[in-house]
Amino acid sequence: MATGTTGPASRSWVGPARRHPQTTKSAGHGARALYRLAVTAEKASAAASARAHQAPTVRVGLLGCGHVGGALAEILLTRSEDVAARTGIRLELVGIAVAHPERSRPVAIPAGLISADAAALVARDDVEVVVEVIGGLHPAHELIEAALRNGKPVVTANKALLAVAGAELAEVAASAGVDLLYEAAVAGAIPVIRPLRESLAGEQIVRVMGIVNGTTNYILTRMEEEGASYDDVLREAQELGMAERDPTADVEGHDAAAKAAILAALAFGSDVVDADVYREGISAISAADVAYASRLGYSVKLLAIAELIDGGPEISVRVHPTMVPKTHPLASVRGAFNAVFVEGAVSGELMLYGRGAGGGPTASAMLGDLVDASRNLLAGAPAPAPKRASTTVVSQDNMHSAFYLSMDVADRSGVLAAVAKIFGDHDVSIRAMEQVGLAAEARLIFLTHVAREGDLLATIDELRRHQAVDRVSGVLRVIAGRADDEEGGMS
Repeated sequence: MATGTTGPASRSWVGPARRHPQTTKSAGHGARALYRLAVTAEKASAAASARAHQAPTVRVGLLGCGHVGGALAEILLTRSEDVAARTGIRLELVGIAVAHPERSRPVAIPAGLISADAAALVARDDVEVVVEVIGGLHPAHELIEAALRNGKPVVTANKALLAVAGAELAEVAASAGVDLLYEAAVAGAIPVIRPLRESLAGEQIVRVMGIVNGTTNYILTRMEEEGASYDDVLREAQELGMAERDPTADVEGHDAAAKAAILAALAFGSDVVDADVYREGISAISAADVAYASRLGYSVKLLAIAELIDGGPEISVRVHPTMVPKTHPLASVRGAFNAVFVEGAVSGELMLYGRGAGGGPTASAMLGDLVDASRNLLAGAPAPAPKRASTTVVSQDNMHSAFYLSMDVADRSGVLAAVAKIFGDHDVSIRAMEQVGLAAEARLIFLTHVAREGDLLATIDELRRHQAVDRVSGVLRVIAGRADDEEGGMS
């Protein structure tokens, strides 16, 4: 807003300001407008302060105080007045249970809040809501279940536990009439769980697919942009703290598979656990395959995918590297960012994007759940529990997709015809082919039409046994772009 101007825009602000006797004539139109805004701000601040002082208090017990727990503790200890003013609920941190109380913490936490007895903290009468950031299966499972059975809502980011025992814990929460909330379990600060559970509750979700692991997306982005090898980029990511010393959970797809199970359970009301999820990682992807994909107009992404098969009730849940057309919104997700792409029968396509990890973003998502759980506790009405039923997860062999294959073969006449015949013998139709010379060998690059995955695997098995084929070096599924929809894409 420009001050000191004339015309309708300025009169709409200056007119009411003239009614304030404190404003002098010499102050000018701009000063009067600013005075009015200052008075409004003062009143708003006073009202917010009054709301904060009148806000009911909910007492919180925190299990774990690492990277995420420390960030959440800092918010609760230093910003309680601000949170109360904005939400109408005062969140009071009354206890923290950690494995090693003697360790220094990233934030100043009163020593009296910290103990090593997590079970005692969960059982305390003055703890009304429990937040779990321990991670892993045990003792997190037992602690969460104990809290729920004692009528205490639980907020967690424990994707590994939810992917194994989410249905069981949801039943305990429903029986106790309290919330089990886990917005931060899938994509950090990105609001994914709540839209699937609430905003899209009346929608038939057809497919959910996403980039839900920042480490692998960072590696694949660097490989594409720099032409670097997987090993070199992984080493760089570890030096930058973007990959663990043991990166197996990330690069082999275990982390993404747990998140895929959670997404499938929410999107389709299915009782899916991580053992149901087909999983491939990125460690076998070469810089050459990433470069070929880029030249063909694709970016390679590790995708978590959950989708209905032919309208249901069967579903597919899987994690694997995928060639995504550069025209697709997911292809633009670079570095360590995450995104979840949802397709609804009525709503069409929408994408949720942001930072999927880190202490601050994850703590922010958990704070939102904590506020919701506290409101519902005070109201005596938990959030509606998602209904979950057993379902059939289709075997990966029976899935259909277009494929990319690269192989090194002897550079002599008749080899290409023999390779093409093997494709045809297994009902895999070749859509495009390119040959690149490699000294005494040739590298063949194939894109197929949509084929049954079992047939493609049989093709690869026979190719590897052929005397002229040195190796099949790369196999990637291809998701169709808008212009390729008649090819079927990934279904």
